[in-house]
Amino acid sequence: MAGLYVHIPFCHSKCSYCDFYSGLRPNVVEDYIDALIAELHLRKNEMSESFTTIYFGGGTPSILPIEELKRLINAINLAIDTNRVEEFTIEVNPEDINKDILRNYRELGINRVSIGVQSFNDNLLKSINRCHTSKQALNAIKYLKNDNWNYSADLMFGLPGQTIKDWRYDVDTLMRMHPPHFSAYLLSYEPGTRLYTMLQAGKVEEASEQIASEMQLIITTVATEYGYEHYEISNYSLPDRHSRHNSAYWAMTPYLGLGASAHSFDGKLRRINPANIKQYLNALKQGEIVATIEEETISEQFNDYIITGLRTINGLSLDILKQYFPDKYIAKMLDNAAPLITSGQLILNDNRLYIPHLYWLKSDAIMRDLILI
Repeated sequence: MAGLYVHIPFCHSKCSYCDFYSGLRPNVVEDYIDALIAELHLRKNEMSESFTTIYFGGGTPSILPIEELKRLINAINLAIDTNRVEEFTIEVNPEDINKDILRNYRELGINRVSIGVQSFNDNLLKSINRCHTSKQALNAIKYLKNDNWNYSADLMFGLPGQTIKDWRYDVDTLMRMHPPHFSAYLLSYEPGTRLYTMLQAGKVEEASEQIASEMQLIITTVATEYGYEHYEISNYSLPDRHSRHNSAYWAMTPYLGLGASAHSFDGKLRRINPANIKQYLNALKQGEIVATIEEETISEQFNDYIITGLRTINGLSLDILKQYFPDKYIAKMLDNAAPLITSGQLILNDNRLYIPHLYWLKSDAIMRDLILI
């Protein structure tokens, strides 16, 4: 099986925390769709497996005019065999959602929606430069719920000025809606973003580790009470409603990425498109593949397995690692893991290594101790 990812780098406005490649370029939407279709035809044979998931991410894919979205999906259906696609997700913003849009999505074969809520507090939404209001978010979720959609909602914690009381309100509000799936992300201050600049200037303060840990504990505890499985660091789902597309990433399943800044992985090689719309459009107009191959050593591939595997509830299977990597790599990793196992930050059970939920917020530091230099 394989996944198809399509990057739509257009937004209504730039969120102050976002470091994904996106911008305000609606004047090139038609040219961009042309380029995506051209790239698909040039690169579709990179995947030997059938596509089982499709994911439109961004940016804000829901910004696309419905006719352009239809043109793109029709081209995909003609270019590749989509009969085995089980999950077709589109990322949306609340302000874009209404009954007509959802009806169009369903008619186009989209069967899952990922909606970026972030918070139900209007003041917090303004602090991160989100365009929608809490009322728009609630209405959009009601549309999805009433139309029996498979959907996911995103929340963020550790926002500037966000209190424990604020976070409890967001969590309780979301739980009342009881979405099939949701994600809860700790705000990260990434270099190059507006929030990072504000942090450096002392205009905002990063949430303390204690506050972030308490917020993480709140969402995990409440989610468990409502029947959700915390199956990945930031993701929670009701039974059989996990994200198939994202789960495939964490299992190192091959995927084809189309669009400016998109990444691909064929099981051996990684390919990267430039984070530059002008360069991307010019290359595809000339019929040229714009993706460049990123050569990885076997050590780097091993590190990739560690980082993706330890993000999930299943952790790392030592049996699977032995199928792909030398014994000395695994032995070195286990040596590095020994003090973490002793301290309880890692658990080795039934030939499987995983991070217990209590330490998932510290997962980056734990992984750094395990990877091979």
